[in-house]
Amino acid sequence: MVCVGLLALTTACTGGPVSLDAPALTGSAATACRAFVDALPARVADLARVDADVGQGFGAAFGDPAIEVRCGVRRPAGLTPTSECTTANGIGWYIPEDEQSGPNQGRPTDITMTTVGRAEYVEVQIPADYWPPVNAMVDLGPALKKTVPEMRPCV
Repeated sequence: MVCVGLLALTTACTGGPVSLDAPALTGSAATACRAFVDALPARVADLARVDADVGQGFGAAFGDPAIEVRCGVRRPAGLTPTSECTTANGIGWYIPEDEQSGPNQGRPTDITMTTVGRAEYVEVQIPADYWPPVNAMVDLGPALKKTVPEMRPCV
């Protein structure tokens, strides 16, 4: 009986790979996103990379709860030519306005940020546990600069 309990506890702690709904890509999008994932650092926001099931797409996960990174996603619905963007480490990011101020009266909230002005959109979902998001922005910057070309700067 003790062995069964220990096995259940061990399984609960490991949980298996993080399941990411990363889009399937072809052509230049697949090439850029494959290179991006290969160039990702071992740690983001001081969290180690964890196993991720990305299906046919390209992505990665860091920590538990996981920071989820997906490459080649669609343009965010709220992103318009007049949307505010934030630049960190030379990369432009879009964060929906309601997630910037947060429904929690200024307290950290889960956010989804997406690159702006690059050949492919890269989406990063960050749990509130890892506030502020700038740490992840800075850590992802070198891989993005190296692999996903900038088409126009964030202004």
